[in-house]
Amino acid sequence: MITAQLDAAPHGEVEHVFPLPHVPDAVSAVRRRVRAVLTDWRLAAEVADDVLLVVSELLTNAIVHAVPPATLTLSRNQLDRDTAVRVEVTDNGPAAPASAVDPDEHGRGLAIVTALSARCGVRVHPGGTCRWAEVQSG
Repeated sequence: MITAQLDAAPHGEVEHVFPLPHVPDAVSAVRRRVRAVLTDWRLAAEVADDVLLVVSELLTNAIVHAVPPATLTLSRNQLDRDTAVRVEVTDNGPAAPASAVDPDEHGRGLAIVTALSARCGVRVHPGGTCRWAEVQSG
């Protein structure tokens, strides 16, 4: 997976923050809430599906690997006809080195995130780690 160590892009015109309970059922519960937001934003169905898959993969990684508490931030930037949806999952743990993941057992989720997003990366900050991805339409 190729990641960028970039500072976060400016937050969009609309932002929603979802706390992530550290239990397996949290992914489906937060995913339902995100689906409602994406419906309100009137994104094209295929873009919304891509965002939901990115959300699911990043949240699942947080449940399995992160140090709680974790938070999902969903924001939207609108530039002319193009819309970018930014998904950020922040937790209190260090960034795991990519080499620590056995590709036969894990790691396919991050490949999916990379394939579906225009940009993605990891940002390490004093309080933990933020994994982010941007999905574009237009």
